[in-house]
Amino acid sequence: MTKPNLQIALDQNTLADAVRIAHLAGSIVDIVEVGTILELQAGQDAIRVLRAMFPDKIIASDTKCADAGSTVAQNSKDAGADLMTVIDSATIATMKSAKTVLNGIQVELYSAWNWDLAEKWREIGIEQVIYHQSRDALLAGEIWGKKDLDIVKKFIDMGFKVSVTGGLNLDTIKLFKDVPVYTFIAGRAITGQADPALAAQKFQDEIKKYWS
Repeated sequence: MTKPNLQIALDQNTLADAVRIAHLAGSIVDIVEVGTILELQAGQDAIRVLRAMFPDKIIASDTKCADAGSTVAQNSKDAGADLMTVIDSATIATMKSAKTVLNGIQVELYSAWNWDLAEKWREIGIEQVIYHQSRDALLAGEIWGKKDLDIVKKFIDMGFKVSVTGGLNLDTIKLFKDVPVYTFIAGRAITGQADPALAAQKFQDEIKKYWS
């Protein structure tokens, strides 16, 4: 089974802080994400800077696009992004529009999706979804469990590449053993640590325990 990617979510309030962390941990991860908070603060410059830092890495633009799909996708692509998120409540037209510009469109799942919509996403060529435990849900006490695994597995059975995110830590990884996850996305579990490089390496080592 193919080893899942490890993605670092850079959601710092300043580009300087994000660059500092990326300098430490970026070479260890597989995908570098310009998080929504960072992109709102620093705009497309954040993508350009990280692309310059990591010319051979996959760069993700976490816009959570809800409208103007082709315009937002073009801006992300021009700045150097390979992947861009659209929120699950975006219309099919918005997703389709974004997909005409940037092939790597990821639908981030919150509460507006259903299985009929997921079928429509596949019909228009969307290949990736991000199963997301939101920060607010985690603060409310929700934890990863069988319900989440069942949803992830069903999306994979439908033909999606599925990334998972939201409060991931080292103990979460083993829950997905034998599940062909596409990417594990970690934010504060890497960026909030005293040694982000060590934290990223521990994630990679943990993933390699269960996937070769």
